[in-house]
Amino acid sequence: MAVYTNVSQNDLRHFLLDFDIGDAISLHGITEGIENTNFRLRTTTGLYILTLYEKRVNPRDLPFFLTLIDHLAKSGFPCPGPIAALNGEFLHELSGRPAAIVKFATGAWPRKITPDHCHELGSVLGRLHKATASLKFTRKNNYGLSAWRSAFSTLGRYANELEAGLDKWIEEELVILESSWPSGLPVGIIHGDLFPDNVFFEHGRVSGLIDFYFASTDALALDLAICINAWCFEEGCLDIGRTKALIAGYQNNRQLQNLEREALPILGRGAAMRFLITRLHDWFFTPSDVLAQRKDPLDFVPIIQHYQTAFDPEAIGLGSLHG
Repeated sequence: MAVYTNVSQNDLRHFLLDFDIGDAISLHGITEGIENTNFRLRTTTGLYILTLYEKRVNPRDLPFFLTLIDHLAKSGFPCPGPIAALNGEFLHELSGRPAAIVKFATGAWPRKITPDHCHELGSVLGRLHKATASLKFTRKNNYGLSAWRSAFSTLGRYANELEAGLDKWIEEELVILESSWPSGLPVGIIHGDLFPDNVFFEHGRVSGLIDFYFASTDALALDLAICINAWCFEEGCLDIGRTKALIAGYQNNRQLQNLEREALPILGRGAAMRFLITRLHDWFFTPSDVLAQRKDPLDFVPIIQHYQTAFDPEAIGLGSLHG
């Protein structure tokens, strides 16, 4: 989340006339995140999140995202759903941008991650994959393996500004990933961005998953690998207790196939590369006058280095996936 586009009080007042959520009381920008413009909107009926979708988001993808979270929220999944306007539509326009209002997620994201957090997250991720299994709509993963090399093609010299030789190191990694990427894994809708600041907890339980704007159709185990990287590493070192808790929670709702289990190390390696490349872009190309919180791409270097010697599930603490 971030703020790229400002909204005037007059524009907001006219925008809200199309909704049945009362009048605006306050509107505050949210700095966390990097992708879209987000505000905390308080009206006479409660709290909401107002999102303006910026240029990096394809407007044709927005119905997928909004329909997905509407389906999840209506099925009882912990996910804030979109607010329909008086005409029944979720997507509108505000300040020259596509815009939507979503219910406010209660709780807070964990600053100090524990195995209990990981177990609960794994359980909810398994529920997510089960809850979306029957959905017929799909979306290509625009940040999948096939996109990484082209995305990095213009970033080489910037990579070396962060760390000498980083461009060559990334190029060598891409060759390995392209030749080793697994196929034939179970596929479904994945969240694709379940970092701790996208998962809210209350009283030890997940109260809401947010930011589904990287959701797509891809290998389900890739979602799990992203979570291992985001939740189970501390300063580049893997916490095996967290990994085991995450997997155990996941398998409470969806059993991993052996093929998925074997693929987790290379999926984790690739997932770390995906976020290194996109964060590298954001580090250098996010405008300085934008209210946004950039994240260090180098955080993923030691994670990739870990996977360079962790070739099998046992090396990342997955000797037994049952119990």
